[in-house]
Amino acid sequence: MSELKPIIQTKLFGLEKYLNDLIKLENLNKLPSKILFSGQKGIGKSTLAYHFINYVLSKDENLKYDSANFRINPENHSFKTVKNLSNPNLILIDVKDEKFNIDINQIRDLISKLNKSSFNQKPRFILIDNIEFLNSNSINALLKVLEEPPTNVYFILINNCNKKIIPTLLSRCINFKIFLSNSENLDIANKLLDGNLNKTLNNDLISYYSTPGDIYKLAKFGEKNKYDLLSFSLKKFLVTVIEDNEYKKNIFLKDLIFNYIESYLVKLNLKTNLKIFKKYNYFIKKIAIVKRFNLDVESLFIEFNEEILNG
Repeated sequence: MSELKPIIQTKLFGLEKYLNDLIKLENLNKLPSKILFSGQKGIGKSTLAYHFINYVLSKDENLKYDSANFRINPENHSFKTVKNLSNPNLILIDVKDEKFNIDINQIRDLISKLNKSSFNQKPRFILIDNIEFLNSNSINALLKVLEEPPTNVYFILINNCNKKIIPTLLSRCINFKIFLSNSENLDIANKLLDGNLNKTLNNDLISYYSTPGDIYKLAKFGEKNKYDLLSFSLKKFLVTVIEDNEYKKNIFLKDLIFNYIESYLVKLNLKTNLKIFKKYNYFIKKIAIVKRFNLDVESLFIEFNEEILNG
């Protein structure tokens, strides 16, 4: 399995209709200067953004974007420079590894770069991922530049819809709501896994909440840690990753376990068992508090393991 970093994905799966809409707007010279992609994390929003950016930047280059097959040519000049973060027509902003938020200095650096003359006549793109992690100061600074963006500059903001963004930021953008059905999620995940989804993961581990990115990362996790996830039930998976403290080594697992806790409790005859219903409400409320205040998850997971999984 290859890495799933959006910046290196040369094939677009499942979001072709959204890319076609953007291409039509661009060809008609009606592309909004401020675009918001909102949807579940792991659905492919960033990959969609990179494909559209390559379509625009590679127009007059050799090996331009293949819009018939929704493919980036890996030998294309713009793709290579975007991949190594040296393309003068793309500025990327995201939460830094050591930070919890996109801070004001990142936005100030962006404004400084925008005030400099363009390297060429091509459009410039500002891609801001995980905008739900903008803090109040960085939002205020960003709002000012969004009100009157420089000529030939296009902002693409990416929001994971389980996190709210402030109305003043939302109102300045054209919102593309990205959605995939459960069957589309599974089809894309299967393609990402080279057609081996049914040979890699037990159906018990694929929930309604699963996105293609979630499923792929889970498969990679099992492969890396030598877990035979095809034989793992949901209960066995939860017990294993909690007791082995795997969630401390892999941030992705935290949110996955949150979703799995809800799924597991629902399967325990939630509607007919008053005791389980009370436990469901208790743990769902506790998960919400942990997420909201970014609290440590260890006590929550241990409690769930002892009271529900081994209770």
